[in-house]
Amino acid sequence: MKIAVEGCMHGELDKVYDTLRELEQAEGVKIDLLLCCGDFQAVRNENDLQSLNVKPKFRSMNSFWKYYSGQAVAPYPTIFIGGNHEASNYLWELYYGGWAAPNIYFLGFAGVVKFGNIRIGHYERPPYDEDSIRSVYHVRHYDVLKLMHVKEPLDIFMSHDWPLGITEYGNWQKLIQEKSFFEEEVKTRTLGSEPAARLLNKLKPPYWFAAHLHCKFPAVIQHGEDGPTTKFLALDKCLPRRGFLQVIDIPSGPGPHEIQYDEEWLAITRKFNSVFPLTRMPFRVWDEQINIQDDLQRVRNKLNARGAKPIDFVQTAASYDPSLRASNPSITVHCRNPQTESFLQLLDLPYMLDSLNSHGVDSNESSSQTGQPLDNDDPDDEDDPADDDDSRTESLKYIA
Repeated sequence: MKIAVEGCMHGELDKVYDTLRELEQAEGVKIDLLLCCGDFQAVRNENDLQSLNVKPKFRSMNSFWKYYSGQAVAPYPTIFIGGNHEASNYLWELYYGGWAAPNIYFLGFAGVVKFGNIRIGHYERPPYDEDSIRSVYHVRHYDVLKLMHVKEPLDIFMSHDWPLGITEYGNWQKLIQEKSFFEEEVKTRTLGSEPAARLLNKLKPPYWFAAHLHCKFPAVIQHGEDGPTTKFLALDKCLPRRGFLQVIDIPSGPGPHEIQYDEEWLAITRKFNSVFPLTRMPFRVWDEQINIQDDLQRVRNKLNARGAKPIDFVQTAASYDPSLRASNPSITVHCRNPQTESFLQLLDLPYMLDSLNSHGVDSNESSSQTGQPLDNDDPDDEDDPADDDDSRTESLKYIA
C-alpha cells in the first residue's frame, strides 16, 4: 500500500492533491491513502473562519470548503488530525472522529482506525488559546490515558507535535543550522510534547509522523537493545521547495482499502466513558492494567451485526459561497453531528459533549472566546505568507 504523508495542510487541499497527481504521473505509481499531520483547517464558511486559531491577518478560506460543499471531491482517501491552527467549533462536533467531507476523515481528538488491515493511531494537541490551555489539561490527559491502554500493534502513529526528546535520535545539528531558534530547546531537551514521548515509548509503532515545526526531520528510535524500531518523520507545510510530502510503501492485505472502526479502540472508548471529564476538576482513574474483554466482545457483536464502516458524511452547516456578498459572521457553536450520535449509539453511550464547549471547558464555567492565537508557539510567524501563492515542490521523489 502506497501512503502519502503530508505535514501541515493549512487548507491547501487543491495544491496537495495536484502535487500527488503529478507524482503519480511522473513515477507511475498509485497513491492509496493520504495522511495529514495537522493544521488541516477544515473551514466550511465565514463563521468557521472566525473561530480559526490563527492571527486575523493569516485567515483565509483556502480550499476545504469546496470539498465540504461537494463542488470538489477528494481524489484520494484522506485521513487528517488536528493541530494548533484549526476551526475548533467544527472539529469538536467530531470529537470521536468522522467524515469532515466526503472521502476526508478526521481521526478525532485521539483514536485508532483501520484502513484495510493497516492500523493508524494518533494523539493531538487541540487548538486552544492561552486562557483555556490550563483548563483543558484534564481532557488531554484523558485522551492520552486511553491511548496508553492500546495493546494490539499499530502500524502508523500520527501527532501534530513532535515527541519530547526526538531530536536526540536524528541530526539535531543540521536542524538548528536550519532553525537556529530551536537551539536552546533542543539542548535543554524541552522541544516537543512529553505526552507524545510517553506514547512513543509505550506504543513503539513502526512509523510515527508529525508536523508543526515547519521543517523536515527524520529520526530512528531503537526501543531497547533487541526491541522494535520506530521510523520518525516530521514534515514541513505546503510551500515551494519545502519537504512537505513523503510517500511510503507498507505491506498490506488485498483490501478492501477503506476506513473502518477499530475493535480495540471502540472497547477502550466504551470502558473509559464513565470517567469522561466533564469539569476542570481532576479525575481518578483505575490502574493501567484494565480488562476490556467484556467491552471488546460487545463491540464485536455490534460490528458483526452492522459492519465496521462509519456512517456517511453529513453536512451540519452551510458552505461558503464566493458568489454571495460577505456577511458579518458570528462564532458558530458546535451542534450534535449525526455521525457522533451514531458512534455513541453503536457503543450504547450517552452524548456528553454538550457539557463542554469546543475548548473542552465546562460550559457552565467562564471561558475565553475562540480564535485567539497563542503568541509564544506559532511557527507561522517565521514564514512569508506570500510564499503560499504557489506551493508546488520543484521536485518530489517517491521513496519506498
